[in-house]
Amino acid sequence: MKLQGVMPALVTPYDAGGEIDFVAFEAHLTALRAAGVSGWVPCGSSGEYNLMSNAERDSVLQFVKDFAKPGETLIAGTNAPSTAGVIANTKRAKAMGYDAVLLAVPFYTKPTQAEIIRHFNAVIDATDMNIVLYSYPGKDGVEIEYESLDALADNPRVIGIKESSGVMQRAIGISTRYAGRIQLVSGSDDIAWDFMHWGADSWICGPANCMAKPVCEMDTAFRAGNHARAKEIMQAVWPAMNVLESGKFVQKLKYGCELQGNPVGECRMPFGPLTEAEKAEFAAAMQPILNWK
Repeated sequence: MKLQGVMPALVTPYDAGGEIDFVAFEAHLTALRAAGVSGWVPCGSSGEYNLMSNAERDSVLQFVKDFAKPGETLIAGTNAPSTAGVIANTKRAKAMGYDAVLLAVPFYTKPTQAEIIRHFNAVIDATDMNIVLYSYPGKDGVEIEYESLDALADNPRVIGIKESSGVMQRAIGISTRYAGRIQLVSGSDDIAWDFMHWGADSWICGPANCMAKPVCEMDTAFRAGNHARAKEIMQAVWPAMNVLESGKFVQKLKYGCELQGNPVGECRMPFGPLTEAEKAEFAAAMQPILNWK
């Protein structure tokens, strides 16, 4: 399974009462498709999956699956705090028709590398599902280290790794050490252009929710060999991405959608609202993107 293009790590729209807003969701997905995304990644951390019930998560996954067209890649976030929970979530996503699942290490537990290997092998054995690993040590407190990747690299169900450490040396190491074995997926948005140079042919991108046109254009330009144009776009979107990375990431993604004229509601608690100063800072950084032609 070859991963290509920009696949937004989707936000989950909520209405004023805090319920999932599927009307807003359809409008959001329609706008992203028009911008040129290659697939969909619902129920990841940008989608507040950990703040939803299993029934709500299933409703989101089914809605996105029903919206998707043939040829659009479908990757479900099926993470959970326990291996049994991940297996159950993954089986439901597979039954819906998803192509793969995106999995970080189980949250809260900070597993050892031996436990990480055992966990992912158990999920694969129980589900026979394609897996994109998700290494985000800043959030999970533990990295999927080379010890684990060495043990998993030759399993045909481990197709890629979304690398979100923000450390370029780590991306280079994965690209060179596992060439032809594990696909490098861009997950450090503010250095995505650098990832592309080191072989990342896909980008699971939270910022695509509110800046899909430029990031898709950047991907297209790089793929066509126009690296200078891709760099120019990266320079234009970097200030907004830098503000995103400074904190309240999901809240800013949703505010960015509002700035684009596509409101998706507020985040669920314990996420708090943006201050007026935070809104002003992000709005200013978003100006080049809001005026994108």
